[in-house]
Amino acid sequence: MELNSKKLERTSKIVFFSISVILSIFLILLTDNIMSDIDSVTTSPMPTDFENASLIDNYNKDIARSDDSIRILSIKMERLTKTIETVVMRREAEKESFDNWLSTRNTIGSPTNDVEVLARARKVDELLKVEQEWQSQLAVLEDSVSQIAKYRDVNYIKIDEERQRANELYFVALRKYDLKVFLIRLLIVTPILLIGIFFFLRFRRSKYWPLFQGYIIFSLYAFFFGLVPYLPSYGGYVRYSVGIILSLFAGYYAINSIRKYLEMKKKELEISSQERARNVQTEVAEKSLHNHICPSCGKDFILKTWESPSDGGKPIPVVTVYCRYCGLELFSNCDACGHKNFLHLPYCSNCGHTTKK
Repeated sequence: MELNSKKLERTSKIVFFSISVILSIFLILLTDNIMSDIDSVTTSPMPTDFENASLIDNYNKDIARSDDSIRILSIKMERLTKTIETVVMRREAEKESFDNWLSTRNTIGSPTNDVEVLARARKVDELLKVEQEWQSQLAVLEDSVSQIAKYRDVNYIKIDEERQRANELYFVALRKYDLKVFLIRLLIVTPILLIGIFFFLRFRRSKYWPLFQGYIIFSLYAFFFGLVPYLPSYGGYVRYSVGIILSLFAGYYAINSIRKYLEMKKKELEISSQERARNVQTEVAEKSLHNHICPSCGKDFILKTWESPSDGGKPIPVVTVYCRYCGLELFSNCDACGHKNFLHLPYCSNCGHTTKK
């Protein structure tokens, strides 16, 4: 099987990145389990922890007794109401009968029935009196129910006041608990982030960089995303502040790195082209030839001529032998076969003879 260095390079990048991602995923899952287990170390406060249970129990007992009394009185009131309804029906029936009889008597005009008139009127009055007595008893019961209900409502108010007091204490304790748990989690995650920063600064060029890269991905996720479900209301300030600090640090590092690189390239271009040619590495030369750029200054070595052919075609690209920006020799003829080669690759592409630098 023919070895393709470009495919091997692409495959290596995919494999290395896959190793980094897989390692970071398992580290993230492990940290998530550790974070979730922190809740078992500390106990979260509950509102009932701050309530006066015996006091609330006494209030509830008073409320239960009041409800029992109201239920008993309600049964009596219901019976009285039915009794009053019966008396009212009897009185109305008696009055209707009396009115009919009285109308008949007036028509006949018999004076011997005066005694009966008084008797019938007295019977209606007696039924009315009985109705009024029952109404008075019903009013007394209603007043008793009202008084008991007021006493019960007072107990409800006292329970609400006690629970309000307990809730105030609970929220204070909950804020302390959230702060405690957040600090514990922060103490776990912050060293992870610092180690990730150290790995980035120290081992970027290590042959085991994919492993360090996986840890760095994990550390960034753990701090900026893994803490999100556990952040209290003020936790965002910590996370965003650290993000700002890291952004400033990364910006400072990137600016200095770019400046150093530009200064290095500037000093490198001041060196003779022969010495610069000797310092070009084979890997850099391969990428430079593939992208048709100078391996020293990074500029394009293809020149487009503006003299069009007679048929009116497009400008013709011409490959320059020397870089027109830094003067580095790019192509030379093979000593063995005379074939023109990219000077910075080790062998002639036509005969395999060693190229000169």
